Amino acid sequence: MAVSIFELFKIGVGPSSSHTMGPMTAACRFVAALGEGIARVARVEVALYASLALTGRGHATDTATIVGLHGIAPEEADPDAAVALIQRVRESGRMMLGGVQDIAFDERADILWLGRESLPFHPNGIRFTGFDTAGEPVSTRTYFSIGGGFVVDEDQTTANAPVEDHDEPYPFTTAAELLEMAQQGGLTIAGLALANEDARRPRDETEAGIARIAAAMDACIERGMSQRGELPGGLKVQRRAAHLRERFYARVERVLADPLATLDLVNLWAIAVNEENAAGGKVVTSPTNGAAGIIPAVLRYAERYHGADDAAKATFLLTATAIGGLYKRNASISAAEVGCQGEVGVACSMAAAGLTAIMGGSNGQIENAAEIAMEHNLGLTCDPIGGLVQIPCIERNAMGAVKAIDAARLALGGDGTHLVSLDQVIETMRRTGADMMSQYKETSLGGLAVCVPAC
Repeated sequence: MAVSIFELFKIGVGPSSSHTMGPMTAACRFVAALGEGIARVARVEVALYASLALTGRGHATDTATIVGLHGIAPEEADPDAAVALIQRVRESGRMMLGGVQDIAFDERADILWLGRESLPFHPNGIRFTGFDTAGEPVSTRTYFSIGGGFVVDEDQTTANAPVEDHDEPYPFTTAAELLEMAQQGGLTIAGLALANEDARRPRDETEAGIARIAAAMDACIERGMSQRGELPGGLKVQRRAAHLRERFYARVERVLADPLATLDLVNLWAIAVNEENAAGGKVVTSPTNGAAGIIPAVLRYAERYHGADDAAKATFLLTATAIGGLYKRNASISAAEVGCQGEVGVACSMAAAGLTAIMGGSNGQIENAAEIAMEHNLGLTCDPIGGLVQIPCIERNAMGAVKAIDAARLALGGDGTHLVSLDQVIETMRRTGADMMSQYKETSLGGLAVCVPAC
């Protein structure tokens, strides 16, 4: 089954899709699974494992979980209201579980940070246990945040887990199958992806949803370019998108004479989004929060320099979805599992494919662009300083956006034929991630995360 566009692109809150949105979603699911049993719950214990614990404080995993236990999902969360809610919980030692059940909650005792323990299946494990007034368990459920805001529970981790069937007309699992089916059906990659979406919902609902995603990306760029001040977390990183914008437009004559001035704008747009993400603002997983700036920046580049209208934006996002789904199915989009090649690398690959599509590229050139983009992100580690999605993450999105544009231009310079296939690069990325030492996979135990503070 292909991944839907609304699974890869979700409107939510920062700073992390796997460490913020995922735990929030898991908490909501735990509350929903309690059903009528919620009335028996007097206390909830949350156990965070491995990567969720090691970088959870920097990724707001604790506060996201508190919000989720109130029954608030990421797409519904208001960042400002969430701050007030968390403050009330901390001051009172109480929370409204699911918004209906008043229970005791002391985050110092009820959130367990088990960074040295890892559950089977995935490093991002989270376990909820509800207790009654006698201290007896009412319910225990385990979830895994597998990247991009995707969450699976323990029942879905087995080979016999049920799979939702949408009877898609083009159920591809590899890039080779995608290209073959598109050729046989006389379709573009975007057209094929849209046909699969039609099996899930009416066309007008899909089109309206795509428009909401594009609008949310634009709004995030605009807000990011207007905000100033210090990002939360203690690194004292100053927001700079507003300054970059002012500097760009203050020297228009020099900019017009600079053949690389376009890169300044692409950098600005990507940085604006990821500063919003780092501040806990509203963003779109693309396909993750840590890589949320790449696709919006490249999409705005396409609009400004190639006249991309609403239809072209839909083509971009549908094409990107088809490519992103291949990584989701055959490798990973989780930095805790494969390093940042699974986040920035995948977003770069998706953006390159989408841009190639709206610049008139053939299906073969689109596949080539996606392959080029990932080929030059292989081995990219995830080692955020302080466990925060700030350094090197914010600038890394700017670099990824520029690299995506270059990959598209390289692919459009050829006819789509090339030696290394996208499927081969995806498999290489998966193997590279499996070989990568755990300290370079969103644990903040190696790389920049330890070398910079130590120096």
